[in-house]
Amino acid sequence: MKISTKGRYGLTIMMELAKKHGDGPISLKSIAQTNDLSEHYLEQLVAPLRNAGYVRSIRGAYGGYVLGDDPNNITAGDIIRTLEGPISPVEGIENEEPAKKALWMKIRDAVKDVLDSTTIEDLANYQEEGETGAYMFYI
Repeated sequence: MKISTKGRYGLTIMMELAKKHGDGPISLKSIAQTNDLSEHYLEQLVAPLRNAGYVRSIRGAYGGYVLGDDPNNITAGDIIRTLEGPISPVEGIENEEPAKKALWMKIRDAVKDVLDSTTIEDLANYQEEGETGAYMFYI
């Protein structure tokens, strides 16, 4: 299974909105600038996310986008399915011989489990191991 830029950039939008959750709307322009992405492309991606209820648009001079739900209630799987379609490692799984079909189904289920157990909040708050967020001073 390969995730295209639609899924990757969609997760970026959602992570940025989750980081600022509760602070008011964020413009796609600021998300595009922060992540060095095309604002026009992000506009195309936010429409299906809005239609699915994962983001809401706020109109006006200080408008932008906010999450449609708490970031802990939206999973990476929700976003990937909305932008990429069903999760499947290969096409035509029904036509495979039983051993390979079972393998593809195990892979699909493992990927679904990871995506469905990872929330947007998890992604927004992610820190690499050993990273504490505090400054280290040496004397």
